[in-house]
Amino acid sequence: MVVQFSKYQGTGNDFVLLNNLDGGYDELTVSQISYLCDRRFGVGADGVIKINSSTVSSFEVDYYNPDGSKSFCGNGARCAVAFAKTLGLDVANTSFNAFDGLHSASLNHEEVSLAMSDVEEIDRIDKDYLLYTGSPHYVMFVEDLLSSDVVSIGKSIRYSDRFKDEGVNVNLVEVKGKNKLEVLTYERGVEDETLSCGTGVTAVSMSYAYREGLIGNNIIDIKVKGGDLKVAFNRVSKGVFKEVRLIGPAKFVFLGEVNV
Repeated sequence: MVVQFSKYQGTGNDFVLLNNLDGGYDELTVSQISYLCDRRFGVGADGVIKINSSTVSSFEVDYYNPDGSKSFCGNGARCAVAFAKTLGLDVANTSFNAFDGLHSASLNHEEVSLAMSDVEEIDRIDKDYLLYTGSPHYVMFVEDLLSSDVVSIGKSIRYSDRFKDEGVNVNLVEVKGKNKLEVLTYERGVEDETLSCGTGVTAVSMSYAYREGLIGNNIIDIKVKGGDLKVAFNRVSKGVFKEVRLIGPAKFVFLGEVNV
């Protein structure tokens, strides 16, 4: 099968985007998805996204991790919105369905503001936090991010007895100032560090608000290895967050085709 694709990146989180509005890539296999993500033998990406037609929204964002598992990806969804514009879809203000339900988004030049799912519960694990923001995330606050080995720490948590079956993403975060955070993320499915994770920085922002007792409308600035993101939310009570938005760039990299 010859696959025509577009490559996009959102703060260093990179994706292979496929126009599947006509269903031409419905039968793409797990091995083919893994091949597309392979950085040595394939295209190279943190995930594959198919833009499918939808009867309930403007389109569907169908996201796959490199191992073929499905989840919601915030940075991937932002890139999908930018890609959808090239397919002739109106994305100035749009809605799409995804793994965790319906989302709205708006595109302004290269910046995408994406509505994330509400969060209604945060679990405490000793001094750490566990929550679901479209994907499960474990959040650990550290004093010195530069000296922290996110891969070894991430693997030890992800493959622990509690998480080894379903997996969990692991985020290390250092507070750099009021509402300013720096984050490293180990992602399940990729099974390595990624330069950015949209659902991860969303989880980190909420954990920070919980930790600091922030209530009401807040905007958190997040620095990741791939750039800068913002997370806006309204914390209405202890573990309940509404009107959550992930804001940041989504940039086209190149077009290509590959035989898989």
